[in-house]
Amino acid sequence: MKSNVVIFWIITAYFLVVGTVYTVWNLNTHGRVEWAGTVAVLLSGGLSGFIAAYLQLVHRKQGGELVEDRLDSDIDDGDPEIGEFSPWSWWPIVLAFSAGLFVLGLSIGFDFWLCFLSLPIVIVGVVGLIFEHYRGNFAR
Repeated sequence: MKSNVVIFWIITAYFLVVGTVYTVWNLNTHGRVEWAGTVAVLLSGGLSGFIAAYLQLVHRKQGGELVEDRLDSDIDDGDPEIGEFSPWSWWPIVLAFSAGLFVLGLSIGFDFWLCFLSLPIVIVGVVGLIFEHYRGNFAR
């Protein structure tokens, strides 16, 4: 975690330096501040500073090192149990396709007919994904 804190402090310093250079460059070139880019770059520095400060406080509170920070650790030491996934399942493909159609309907001129056509498929995909272990060969 200490390496993550250092990386985020480096990113914070980078964004603050780039934001300052960007502002001075615009003042010298155009005679005025370009607010959209200046605010975006400086807020990126501020937000990465927030993340760095949070990680530093968490690291100090935990008092220990993560598995990734230890030199004597193996790859398997940092491998937690994430959950159970079904490699035979077609429901994630159905859900991704229907959610993609739904978002596509929202993005191109708010074509609500496409949203209304894909919403039942989204519901079927969610229900199928949730209840796939309750029926068929892999029922529990």
